[in-house]
Amino acid sequence: MFKLYKKFKFSDWVGVILIVALTILQVYCTMTMVDFMQEIIKSITMLNYHNNPGLISEQMKSLVDTFGWDKLSNVEFLVSLGIPQEAISTFIDISKASTTQIWSNGGLMLAFAGGTIGCQMLISIIASYVAADLSTAIRRDLYNKVENFSLAEINDFSTPSLITRTTNDIQNVQMANLMIMRMIFAAPVTAIWAIIKIQASSMELTVATAISIVVLVVFLIVVMVVALPKFKIMQKLTDRINGVTRENLTGIRIVRAYNAEEYQEDKFTKANNDMTNLQVFVGRVTGLMNPVMMLIMNGISLAIYWIGASLINKGMIDFATTTAFMTLSSQIIMSFLMLMMMFLLWPRATICANRINEVLNKESSIIDPKEEKKLISEGEVEFRNVSFRYVKEESNVVSNISFKVNKGETIAFIGSTGSGKTSLINLIPRIYDCNEGEVLVDGINVKDIKQSTLRSLIGFVPQRNLLFRGTIKENVKFSNKDISDEEMVNACKVAEAEEFIEKLEDKYESRVSQGGKNFSGGQKQRLCIARAIASRPEILVFDDSFSALDYKTDKKVRNNLNEKFKGVTKFIVAQRIGTIMDADKIVVLEDGKMVGYGKHKELLSSCEVYKEIALSQLSKEELGL
Repeated sequence: MFKLYKKFKFSDWVGVILIVALTILQVYCTMTMVDFMQEIIKSITMLNYHNNPGLISEQMKSLVDTFGWDKLSNVEFLVSLGIPQEAISTFIDISKASTTQIWSNGGLMLAFAGGTIGCQMLISIIASYVAADLSTAIRRDLYNKVENFSLAEINDFSTPSLITRTTNDIQNVQMANLMIMRMIFAAPVTAIWAIIKIQASSMELTVATAISIVVLVVFLIVVMVVALPKFKIMQKLTDRINGVTRENLTGIRIVRAYNAEEYQEDKFTKANNDMTNLQVFVGRVTGLMNPVMMLIMNGISLAIYWIGASLINKGMIDFATTTAFMTLSSQIIMSFLMLMMMFLLWPRATICANRINEVLNKESSIIDPKEEKKLISEGEVEFRNVSFRYVKEESNVVSNISFKVNKGETIAFIGSTGSGKTSLINLIPRIYDCNEGEVLVDGINVKDIKQSTLRSLIGFVPQRNLLFRGTIKENVKFSNKDISDEEMVNACKVAEAEEFIEKLEDKYESRVSQGGKNFSGGQKQRLCIARAIASRPEILVFDDSFSALDYKTDKKVRNNLNEKFKGVTKFIVAQRIGTIMDADKIVVLEDGKMVGYGKHKELLSSCEVYKEIALSQLSKEELGL
C-alpha cells in the first residue's frame, strides 16, 4: 500500500497535512466540549444547592437563613465563621450559582460542537478528494502500463484479472484510503488525549477503562487472524466470476447455438457460490464486531457508574466528574472501534494494492531501445534465422526461419493450422519478440527501433476482425486521425467497403456497435482492411484477412492493392491457394519449419506440402498440372 503513496501529488500532501491539523482541532473541540459539559452539570448542581441549601446539610441551611447568600459569598466572612478551608470553595460556588452560568457554558459547548462538526465535514471533503485523486493516478498508470504490455504479459495475468485489478481492486484501495484518512489521525489523537484527561480524574475508573481496552484489542487480533487470509482468496474469486461472466457474454451466440445455457449457469453458480460462502464467513466474523462492541461499551458504562457511585459516596469525586469520565471513556472506546474498522479495511486494501503493484512493477518483455537507430531503407523486411517460442513453453513455435522481402513485393504464408503462420508475422510489429535470430525492418533490427516508430510503418489487419464502438468514420480513421475524408473514402474503395457503406442511411457516420457486431464478418473484414490502408503504411500485414470475403471480392481487393499500392510491401497469411498464388514469394510452413519457399509454380513442383494443399482446393487442370 505504501508504494502507492508515491503517486501523491503536492496538492495531495497538502491535503494530508490539512487533515492532520483539522483532526487536532476537532479533537480539541471535542475534549473542550467535555469540559463545558462538566461545568454545566456542576452549575446545575450548584444552582440546585443554591435554591435548596438543605440538600447539603442543616448547618448550611441555617447559615443561609441567618446571613443570606450575599454575605456567605465573602471568603473572609466564611473564615470568620470557622468554616473549614475545603468547604469554603463549595460555599463560594453555590453562592454564585445562576442560570447565566448554565447558558454561558451551554452556548460555548454548542460553539465547540459546531467546530467539531465543521472540522469533520472539512476532513471528509479533503479525504474524499485525496483518495479520489490517488485512485485516478493509479488507474491512469495501470491502464498505461497494461497498454504497453506485450501479449505475453497480458496472458500472464489474464484479461479478467487485469479488469478486476483496474476496477474492483482500485475501488477497494480508494474506499480504504478514504476511511483511513478520516480515522488514522483522529483515533489515536482522541484516545491519547482522552486517556490523559481520564488519568487526571480517577485511578479506579482508569483501570476499569483499561481492562475494556485490553478485551477490545484481543478481540481485534482474533478477527484479524481469522479474516485476513480470506481477503486474498476473495479477490481471486472475483477474478473467476469476472472471467466466467466475460466468457459467457463474449460467446453468447455459441452458448445459445448449442443449448449450453445450463452448462454456463452451472459454471457461474459454482463460482458465485464459492464467493458467497466466503463472504458469508467473513461477514459472520466481522459481524461479531457490533455485538462485542456494544457489550464492551455497556460493560464499561455499568462499571463506571458502579465504581463512580461508590467514589461519590466516599466524597472522592462528584457526579460531574463521573459523567465527564463516562464521556471520555466512550471517546476512547469509539477511537479503538475506529482503529478496528481501519484494521479490517487495511488487510483487504493491502492485498488489492499488492495485486495492483504486481501489474505496475511488471516489466514488459518488449522494451524500446534507449537510442533509436536510423532506418537505412524503405519497405524492406528480412528474417535471419528466426526462432520463437511462447513464455513457459519448452519447444519453438517457429524455428530457423530466413527470408527477405524487398519494397513493393508481396510475400504469402501458407500451412496447416498450428504451423506458426500468425506467430511468425506477429514478430514484425513486435507483438512478440523472437527468442533467436533477427527480424529487420528497413535494414534495422526491430529491437533497435522504438515501437511507436516501427508500428507507424505497418498497417496490420489481425486474424480477429475487431471494430470499436463509434462510427465507421472513426473506425477507419482510428489508425491515422490526420487523413482527410477523401483519403478515408479512397481507403474504403480499395477495401471494397464503399459498396455497402453507401447503402447505409448515415453512410460514414453510421454507428458501429462494440466489436462491430452489427456488421457481417465480410463487412468487418473490409473495414479493418480500410483501417490498415488509411494509416499510409510502408508495410501491410494481412493475417488471414481475406477468409471472410467471397472469391470475387477477395480478387478485387487484392487487385486494388496491387494497382494502387505498388510501392507497399505486403505480407499475406491465407488458407486459400487462390489468395496467394499471385504473390512474389510464398513461404510454406509445417510444424514451425519452412519447408518451401518460392513462387506458386515453383512450389508445385518442388514442395510436396504445398502441392498437397493446392490439390485439396483446386483440380490439376486449374493448377496446370
